Amino acid sequence: MIRVTNRIHLDECEIEENFVRASGPGGQNVNKISSAVQLRFNAAASPNLSDPVRERLIRLAGRRATREGVIVIIAQRFRTQERNRADALERLVALIEEAAKPVIIRRPTKPTLGSKIRRREAKVVRGQVKALRRKPAGD
Repeated sequence: MIRVTNRIHLDECEIEENFVRASGPGGQNVNKISSAVQLRFNAAASPNLSDPVRERLIRLAGRRATREGVIVIIAQRFRTQERNRADALERLVALIEEAAKPVIIRRPTKPTLGSKIRRREAKVVRGQVKALRRKPAGD
């Protein structure tokens, strides 16, 4: 079991890993070894995610999610397969943690009477400061 949050744990059998050859520079190593990891997680079918978390996760994944709700993460930053596996898993866990955060809806409030009065007084003071900068009327 992979612990994501206190309430969310993923089973290892839900995560599918495929190893492919990494692109980019790397010399002969890149041509011989399949060090890049393509991690697949079926968020739509995961029993460990609640419906709101699942919806936010697929929305947060963006282009990384397929129409069927499968999240695909490709990791090829590192030279070794193990580090790429760990990187892909960390990125998936971070994405699920972000989706699991509660959505805080901002409720608009009105300014208090005291704050309105203080604002008006500050405007009067500021206007007086600017008035003192002007040339006298007799000149």
